[in-house]
Amino acid sequence: MSMINTGFLEYDELAEMQKMPTDERYAKGPVAVIECVQEIPCNPCEAACKLGAIKIGEPITNLPILDGDKCIGCGICVAKCSGLAIFIVNKVYSATTATIAFPYEYSPTPDVGLVVEAVNRRGKMICDGKVVKVMNPLSFDHTPVVTIEIPKEYADEVRSMRRG
Repeated sequence: MSMINTGFLEYDELAEMQKMPTDERYAKGPVAVIECVQEIPCNPCEAACKLGAIKIGEPITNLPILDGDKCIGCGICVAKCSGLAIFIVNKVYSATTATIAFPYEYSPTPDVGLVVEAVNRRGKMICDGKVVKVMNPLSFDHTPVVTIEIPKEYADEVRSMRRG
């Protein structure tokens, strides 16, 4: 299936369109995963990254490219992406779990400790997750970044949580 037919990307399709972090990069800790596939004039992620880990360049319709060696997984780009297409994935959170940080523009903002239904790009429930962090400083302009802990094997699938 393709996004044209379904409205969302499968991981394999995404990996063909975007440079995904390598296993070696994931082993170093949290890193941004950019799932932007729209060639539109947009660059707030590039401007937000003070480390220069995200490049769009010219023309401004280029897809963003992540330099995983520069990315520290801070999450600032997640809140600044107007397309809600950047996630922070930490596959080494623990021996058995990973974390996924994602933009969450719904109310109410979940509390740390809440057990949630973790969903994939399609909105299908994949597993239970636990909210371990919520960032919502004024500089995020009303786009909280929620981090959930999930079983490690779902780190490439889970991209949000069901609103409850």
